[in-house]
Parts: sequence; C-alpha cells; structure tokens
Amino acid sequence: MTKGSTKKNIERRKKSKFRVGVVGATGYTGVELIRLLILHPDVRLEVITSESKAGKSIAEIHPSLDGIVKLELQKMETISDHDLDLVFLALPHRVSMDFVKEYGLDKFRIVDLSGDFRLKSAKLYEKWYEKKHVCPDYLKKSVYGMPELNRDDIRNSDLVANPGCYPTSTILALLPLVAQKLIDTSSVIIDSKSGVTGAGASPKTFTHFPNQFGNFFAYGLKSHRHTPEIETILGTVTDAELKVQFTPHLLPIDRGILTTTYSTPVKPVNEEIVRDAYLNHFEKEHFVRVLDQPPSVKNVRGSNFCDVYATYDERTNRIITISAIDNLVKGAAGQAVQNMNLMFGLLENTGLKYPPLNP
Repeated sequence: MTKGSTKKNIERRKKSKFRVGVVGATGYTGVELIRLLILHPDVRLEVITSESKAGKSIAEIHPSLDGIVKLELQKMETISDHDLDLVFLALPHRVSMDFVKEYGLDKFRIVDLSGDFRLKSAKLYEKWYEKKHVCPDYLKKSVYGMPELNRDDIRNSDLVANPGCYPTSTILALLPLVAQKLIDTSSVIIDSKSGVTGAGASPKTFTHFPNQFGNFFAYGLKSHRHTPEIETILGTVTDAELKVQFTPHLLPIDRGILTTTYSTPVKPVNEEIVRDAYLNHFEKEHFVRVLDQPPSVKNVRGSNFCDVYATYDERTNRIITISAIDNLVKGAAGQAVQNMNLMFGLLENTGLKYPPLNP
C-alpha cells in the first residue's frame, strides 16, 4: 500500500481532512470535480493544475466559481510539493499514462478519469486508442472504478480507472441481465445519445454551435473506443461470449446521456421477472434508481444518479432497457468522488447527495 493508503494515514486524516488535488482542472470534468470537492465534508482541495493556464485563478477561467473557489492554477510539476492523499487525473486519453509513469503510486493514490487504465490488455488498448501504452505494468494494478461492480477491490486499490460515460450508462443498464444469465450475450444492441460536453472542452468542428443547433447525428460507428470497455467489463460477470453493437449519437444539449439496449432472452421471461431482476440487483445501491417508466436526462441532471428502466416486449421477444445519467457526474466526476470515498473508508455517498436540477 502507498503512503496515502496506509491505515495509520487514513486514521490521521479522519481527524482532519483528506488532501486531494486535481490535475487538468480547467476542462468540463475538472471543473465538475472542483464543484463536488469544495463542498465535500471530509476533503480539502489542495491543488489544481493546468499547463496552459497556470498562474490564473480558476474563477477567472470558470466564473461560476467566483467567490466560491480562490485557488490558483499551478503547473503539474508542482504536484510533488504538496502532501496529498489522492490525485484525480482529469487529463485526455493517452496523457494520463505519462503522469502515472512519471509519478508512480508511492506518494499518493490516483483516480484516473481517462481511458488509459480501463482495459487490462495493452494490445487491446493500442488497437482502439492507436497509441502504445507507456506503462503496461500498471494495467495489472488498476481497478475498474464502478462501485456497483467492484466495490471491495476499489477500497484497496491505489490506482482506480474511472469508467467512461457511455460504458457507465450501458453497463448499469445491462448488468442484472448479464449477471443473472437472462440474455443472449453474443448479440446486444446499444443505442446511446450524449450531450456535447462528453466530447470535452476543446473546440471541434462537430461540436461547433452551427453544427449542433437543431441537429442530431450518429458518430463513431463500429469503431468507438468505448466498445471494448463495455465488452470487457460486462464480460467479467459471464463466461459466455459477449459482443455488442454500440452506436453513439450526439444530442444538441449540454449534458446528459440516454442509452437504450436491446437483447434477446435465453429463457422464458415476462415483465415481472425482468423488473424483479433489476429491483433485486440494485436494491442496496446508493445511486441506481429503478424506475417504473422510461427515464429522462433532465431528471438526473447535476446528480450522481443513474436511472434505469427495463421492460419485456412479448411481440418481438426482446428485453429493452433505458438508462439516463449526467455524463459529467455519474459518468465522470461524481463516480470519481464515489470511488474516492471508498478508497478513504468513507460512506460511499458522502458529498454526493445532491438532488437533480430540474428544470
């Protein structure tokens, strides 16, 4: 265990506050982390970094934090000057692994919000992310950070790979069906729709306002990098072949993901059996709400909830599930804080009990 994760250190921090930092704090995910961490009762946000905006206050970049957060952005290299228990990496894919390779896990624990440590195979990573993994040994040390699936392993981990936004909405929507062997896992169809913040804060042609306003389109057909993540993680709860057809779409909204899945049962089911599978599987979860009607992205906005609805269509013999999350909270920063809570031995929902913003 690292310095930040020793029992002695955790007990010491419980008498004060755990010290954390955010590397890459000016993007959508980074600022969402700041929003959640500054009000967390057991955490002190010590340092936030940005290579391009070092020296400026975070409120200057994000005026929504004016009068609330007075921290100044620092260069990443200053992270070693602080006595931290945990660091959040809100860095792009292919960049986080450079940080982990340079800093290791001896000084602080890490929750990485990129895709660099979600896949256990360096070969699979290199195929889908089109870059050689610079520290493949850490892939074996990382734990996939979905509390509803890996709660105990997360508690004891020094490197947690926070799930992607699409995989979070998809895996939670399918988990009871796969775990209880109710469906044919060799052909599952996933249709996901996301707000534009899922594409990050850097300007892109397809997120440009004239291309987004009044528009709606699919992208990443057959090649989206979240495909192997979904297949790999759901594959951990079944011995059967698991293959998904995943198609993402971009909605002209700022935040939120709505995912619909279609699968075929392998045993006789009805509406009651399907619904009970979800109620039983998620009954003790803090942030998964099983609904009796299809969810809406507005009803989870700004919250760490994942709303799930499951039904059976007798005419087509298909099970349909629909899930909704806020891609920046349960799909990113909120789930990262949920993982941090587990790593620090705190109640899992600490600092996350915010009701959704609706309207």
